[in-house]
Amino acid sequence: MDDRVAGALSLPDDWPAHPDLSLALNRMGSFDWDLDTGLMHMDQPALDVFDLTSDEYDNRPGTLSQRVPTDEAQRLDGMVSQALKSGRTNYGAYFRIQRRDGTLRWTHTQGFVRRDETGRPRRIIGIVRDATQELSDSTARLELDEERRQRTSLVEGTTAALAHARTVKDVIAVLKNSQGLAHLGATSLVMGLLESGRIHLVADGPEGAYVPGTRYTRVDEQYPMSEVVRTLAPRFIESADDFAASYPVLWPHISHLGVTSAAYMPLIAQARPIGALGLLYRDKAGFTADERNLLMALGTSIAQSLQRAMLYEQEHDLAEGLQQAMLPRRIPAVPGAQVAVRYRSARLGRDIGGDWYDLIPLPGGRVGAVIGDVQGHDTHAAAVMGQLRIVLRAYAAEGHSPATVMARASVFLHELDTDRFATCTYAEVDLTTGVVQVVRAGHVDPVVRDVDGSCRRVPSEGGLPLGLSAEFGRLEYPVSTVELDPGQTMILFTDGLVELPGADLDEGMHLLTTLVTNGPHDLQELADQLCDAVDGRGGQDDVALLLLRRRAAHAPQPGGRLQQHVAQNDPEALSSSRHMIRAAVRAWGAKDRADEIELAADELITNALMHTDGGAVVTIRVLAGTERRLRVDVEDRSSALPRRRDAGESGVSGRGLMLVDRLADVWGVESRGSGKCVWCEFLIPAR
Repeated sequence: MDDRVAGALSLPDDWPAHPDLSLALNRMGSFDWDLDTGLMHMDQPALDVFDLTSDEYDNRPGTLSQRVPTDEAQRLDGMVSQALKSGRTNYGAYFRIQRRDGTLRWTHTQGFVRRDETGRPRRIIGIVRDATQELSDSTARLELDEERRQRTSLVEGTTAALAHARTVKDVIAVLKNSQGLAHLGATSLVMGLLESGRIHLVADGPEGAYVPGTRYTRVDEQYPMSEVVRTLAPRFIESADDFAASYPVLWPHISHLGVTSAAYMPLIAQARPIGALGLLYRDKAGFTADERNLLMALGTSIAQSLQRAMLYEQEHDLAEGLQQAMLPRRIPAVPGAQVAVRYRSARLGRDIGGDWYDLIPLPGGRVGAVIGDVQGHDTHAAAVMGQLRIVLRAYAAEGHSPATVMARASVFLHELDTDRFATCTYAEVDLTTGVVQVVRAGHVDPVVRDVDGSCRRVPSEGGLPLGLSAEFGRLEYPVSTVELDPGQTMILFTDGLVELPGADLDEGMHLLTTLVTNGPHDLQELADQLCDAVDGRGGQDDVALLLLRRRAAHAPQPGGRLQQHVAQNDPEALSSSRHMIRAAVRAWGAKDRADEIELAADELITNALMHTDGGAVVTIRVLAGTERRLRVDVEDRSSALPRRRDAGESGVSGRGLMLVDRLADVWGVESRGSGKCVWCEFLIPAR
């Protein structure tokens, strides 16, 4: 059978054994591409065009890639593929090659497709020639360069914009706003995504173009998007008559738009269809080969971006669900305080942070406020955060002091099977007295907003982050004391709230205090405004935020009260109780007697631990009356009353109660059912 087509080159069937002499005389090279074997035979003039020797060429088309730039090769591949799929018998194109000396030369090729009786393409026979001189001074050269520039600019610009699209909505916005689509002359765009065997229309336009009943369509229906999803091949509609004849169900609904042609591309990612894209045109008839190639290239780029966006949304929903499950489901009402909490996600796919907040009701009118951030931005950070939140809540509820709570949490994280550390601030607030004990583990300082709206940073001495302090054996966390007056607000936050691109922490803190000072009085509105400010500057980190305002209705009486349990053989708890006493004495205006009070209290606590079987409960409070007095109570489980005795000149014990008697203005012992309370009082200045 003679498989040559009309108009093809007159080449012998056994070419290239006998190259056509007329081609050589016209300085044209020829090739014969066997599509069954994939081998492409080229004569010497053709190899000369590509600046290759016969020894360098192995009859495989891929070998030519060393001479053809990547973008040119992609364009040629797309053109050949389209010719083979569309049933065309020939194609032609100008393209550039790079010779071995690095210079670029224009080349022209023309190919003729030979098919068998079934229409299947079997061979491509064609010519190649150097076209540099032909195009050097011609208008064609200028037009080709301009076309190439526009095409490159369009693909690069749209691809660059799609690279920043994180959600499906972002992808749609890029396409609708893309200047590239305007350059192509498209007047409207439609896009559908494949969902459970149906095509979900996610974008359509312009206004009034939506066809009722097409929001969800089946893949087997007679719509152009359904067709390209089924066949995985683009559909170029050349005219209005073509549209009406091919899609009689759809055409009556869109004929009023003045559509004269359309292009529908399947959106394919990882060899699977994920949807379809359609571009509709007015005043346009048909599509050139370059336009078809361009649209197919754009379809590939759009498909990749859509797949990335859909994967991002799935991962983010999973990660955000995990994180939300780790955060408190609700914040309990706290008598004497108004509270607002916020969590702002940076929306970076599954790269969520380990930021968290918590509010822990404690006995005696106290509440524990926690803010923290686990190192890293992934689901592991969120999982570690959830475990830390639980243990911090448990240690606080057991009655440990803030310093002990932080130290034990650090040990827990160090012993956990993880390499993460965490920064954290724990503030224990006595809403009756207004005394706040603050412990920081590598975290940013809190700020306090006064009743008049002014805001100030509250510097407090801090320790190492949780996990690191245990690793390096530095578990002594200092306790700072702040007095929160009625109407004042303490604001705890993670560093995402104060991070500024190219700026240091001080600048971020200054901006925060300015925002808080000028912000609304309402606590919920203030919390929203702070998060909106982070959104406005494009914050790249998660933010956890906790605002606690002490209510004016719970103004302190002349007295305040702090309490802590000290177990036997727990030097950490003993040290923490000393911190608590020292902090309370300063906060309540008894700084001049701080040493006396701390020493007397220490003697009472040590006496209880040494001479009883259980631990001790230490309570320090300010008593109301005609004179302002500070009282220290130390309770234990022993009913045996202490007695003062002379220690002698060389005695090392027996001096405790003597010291208390000398230091305190008054002291005593009270029986308490299953134990006793030893107490002492000190006169302190009025406020």
